[in-house]
Amino acid sequence: MSASESWFEEKQSAWLYRRVAAREPDPGRSALFLKLAEAAEEQAQVWVAKMEAEHEPVPAYKPTFRAHTVAWLLTWLRPRQLRPVLAAMKVRGLSAYQSGAPSGHPMPTSVEEVGGRHRGFGGGNMRAAVFGVNDGLVSNASLIMGVAGASSQVGFILTSGVAGLLAGALSMAAGEFVSMRSQREMFEYQIGLEREELEEYPEEEAEELALIYAARGMDLDEARHLARNMLSDPDHAMDVLAREELGLNPDDLGSPWGAALFSFLAFTGGAVIPLIPFLSGAGAATGVPVAAGLTGVSLFAVGASLSLFTGRGALWGGLRMLLIGGGAGVISYGIGSLLGVSLG
Repeated sequence: MSASESWFEEKQSAWLYRRVAAREPDPGRSALFLKLAEAAEEQAQVWVAKMEAEHEPVPAYKPTFRAHTVAWLLTWLRPRQLRPVLAAMKVRGLSAYQSGAPSGHPMPTSVEEVGGRHRGFGGGNMRAAVFGVNDGLVSNASLIMGVAGASSQVGFILTSGVAGLLAGALSMAAGEFVSMRSQREMFEYQIGLEREELEEYPEEEAEELALIYAARGMDLDEARHLARNMLSDPDHAMDVLAREELGLNPDDLGSPWGAALFSFLAFTGGAVIPLIPFLSGAGAATGVPVAAGLTGVSLFAVGASLSLFTGRGALWGGLRMLLIGGGAGVISYGIGSLLGVSLG
C-alpha cells in the first residue's frame, strides 16, 4: 500500500472514531474511541511526512460514500450493533464490547490467554453440522409431508423430496461459500493493514492495544506493560492484534470450499432421513407414517444435541425441537391435504 493510501486509511479511521465516540453511550468506551482517533491522526502524520519526503502532494481529506453511509447508520444504531460493519471500515477497539465487566471476563495475562473466551466446545464445524442437519431435516420433512398430503403418488413424493434435498443443500453450500469467502477477504485485508502499521509504528500499536485494555477495566500503566510484552513476540503479535483490535478470531476462519462441502453434506444428511422409506420402495400408506416417525426421532436427537451448545437440559431441548419440527410437518400435511382436495 502506498503512503497516500495509508494516510487516507488513517484519516478515515480517525473520522469514523469520532462519530462512533459521539454515539457510544458508555463514557469509558467513548473516551477510548476519541483516544484512538487521536492516535490515528498521529499515525496519519507519519505518512504525511513520507509523502512530503517523496514530494507527493497531500490532499484534503474527504470521507468516502461508504464512510458517510456508516456515519448515517450510526445515527440510527449503536456502535455495538454495527460491529461487523465498523470492523470492515478499519475501526479498532471493538473487542471492548466482548468482555463487559472485568469480573465476567478476566483480562488476559499472556499471549496464550488472548481469545480464550472464543474457544467453545467442539468448534464451529460441530455447531454447523448440527444446525445443517436440523435445517435439512425440518425443511425436507415439511416438504414431503405437504406433498404427501396433496397426493398419494409415491413417484411424485419422491421426486419432490429429492428436488428439495438438492435445492436446499446447494443453496446452503453456496451461501456458506459466499459468507466464508467474504469473511476471509475482510480478515486478510484488515490483517494486512495491521501488519503494515505494526512495522511502521509498533509503539503506537502497543498504545492502542493498551487503551483497549484500559477501557475494559485495567490500570493504564499495567495495560501498557502488558501490551508491549504481548507485541514483543513477532510470531504472536498479529494474532493478538487480530483478536483484541479487530475483534476477529483467526481460528474461526476456515476454507470456503471446505465450509461449502461441510454444509452440503450436513444438510443432505438431514434431508435424506424423511426420504428413506420412499427410497426403499414403500408405498404412501406405509411411507408417510414411517417418514414421520424417523423424522420425529431425528428431531429429538438434534434438539438433545443442541443442548451441548446451549447448556439447557437435553430432554427439554429434544422435546422442544420435536414440537417445533413436528408442528411444521403437521401444518404442511394439512395444507397439502386441503390443496389436494381443492385441486382434485
